[in-house]
Amino acid sequence: MALTATVYIFELSISDMDRGVYEQLTLNVACHPSESAEYMLTRVIAHGLEQQEGLSFSRGLAFADEPALWVKDLTGRMLAWIEVGTPAIDRLHKAAKGCDRVVVYCHKEIGRYLENLSGGKISHPERVSIVALDPALIEALSERLQRRNVLNLSVTEGTIYLDLNGESHVLTPEVHRVR
Repeated sequence: MALTATVYIFELSISDMDRGVYEQLTLNVACHPSESAEYMLTRVIAHGLEQQEGLSFSRGLAFADEPALWVKDLTGRMLAWIEVGTPAIDRLHKAAKGCDRVVVYCHKEIGRYLENLSGGKISHPERVSIVALDPALIEALSERLQRRNVLNLSVTEGTIYLDLNGESHVLTPEVHRVR
């Protein structure tokens, strides 16, 4: 018998002073059995940090040619390709050819990943950003996930003040450019 996805509910409050984005959202997020809690939590954090008109989760892991999240305009043109984890160079190459902005939110150690990217060919590398989140913090937070969660994200001067189910943390992401 096939395992089914577990649905997590996030009451997400976003106060991004850097971009002037203030939203209250309820996200129903499916976590596939092959997907780690860290990956899913990073997807939700990325959703909060990228919140804008046209942002949505893609159709999921079964559709390997789609990112974790994307931003599309009203015509269906993809404006931003948002990945989670450490996608392959050829995937980033394809993404950068097809849209104006590619962002990777990484919840793992990225030293070796950045080395691999620097040696690869990526079309329009200036369009690609890697946002490194603290792996230890993401792991600790993922262990505290409940089926129903309250997540508050406040962003000021590049620093993320994150509150998950009443537990507060400060997250300072490192942003890297592909060369």
